[in-house]
Amino acid sequence: MRLERINYNKIKIFLTFDDLEDRGLTKEDLWKDSLKVHQLFRDMIDEASDELNFEVNGSLAVEVYALQAQGMVVIVTCTEEELSEEEFTDEYIEMQVTVDESTELFYEFHSFDHLIDLAKRLEILNVNSGTIYSHRQVFYLLLEEEVSASVNVDTLIALLSEYGFPSTITTHRVQEYGKIIMEKNAINQLNTYFK
Repeated sequence: MRLERINYNKIKIFLTFDDLEDRGLTKEDLWKDSLKVHQLFRDMIDEASDELNFEVNGSLAVEVYALQAQGMVVIVTCTEEELSEEEFTDEYIEMQVTVDESTELFYEFHSFDHLIDLAKRLEILNVNSGTIYSHRQVFYLLLEEEVSASVNVDTLIALLSEYGFPSTITTHRVQEYGKIIMEKNAINQLNTYFK
């Protein structure tokens, strides 16, 4: 589990599916209102409180974005409404949960050479698409949805994970603040220019 403070009342938590499995949960469990899910959120808030000095002074708005076969990003916003002593106890956290699922594959690479090596492996699987971005000296590869229909997703994710890491920042942020290195058919372009 990775934690990041976005601002004074908002944090971002990245959970891999291994993190969930270690806690005895599956992705489907997050759709349910169960004791295990409440305990997971309580543990996340406790850890954020310790690591980031994130204080809960009201209700929480929780947005969960499931990333295809990578994990999930949880955005937690603490509202500023004041609760009385009777309403706010350690046993009670009011949450409004929004769940969304993303089918995009978005990975980060700390070396352009890793992207070149990956492209050679993906060429064998007939994966030629993708867009490459650069942001803060990190490279990002976004693979479009149509890739998953023609290729075994587990194999594709295994290869991506061998050379890079699932991105914990959103594509929207990289698209807005980053720079496009190769747009459309990036894997094909890498294999053309770096044989």
